[in-house]
Amino acid sequence: MSMIFQFKKPTLVNLTPHEISICRIDKPTEIAMRIPPSGTVARVSTRSEVVGFIDDIAVRKTVYGDIEGLPAPKENTVYIVSTPVLMALKEKGIKRFDVVAPDTNPDSVVRDPQGRVVCVKYFQILE
Repeated sequence: MSMIFQFKKPTLVNLTPHEISICRIDKPTEIAMRIPPSGTVARVSTRSEVVGFIDDIAVRKTVYGDIEGLPAPKENTVYIVSTPVLMALKEKGIKRFDVVAPDTNPDSVVRDPQGRVVCVKYFQILE
């Protein structure tokens, strides 16, 4: 595994409207950390374009617009955003290793019996 970056005891700024709960790796049913919303939300506008058809069914792709609410990099600070904001950064060719999103892939999420997300085990980046 190659390391792209590493932060030691950073300030975590949650730029989503929801509390982020991180599971303990050794006991995934326990919460290791809760990161409350900061009050600022990073958002991206989107629109859809039709790129083709399958029979008479349109196939669309998402086009990302401007990203709002994402601060400039700050020393030893990591910004937590939604996956669409990460996708917009990638599409625009902007590399920000201080920006992560909760990893909501099936092997990262712990769910309650009703299927609601309790916590995530990891953060993700998109390269």
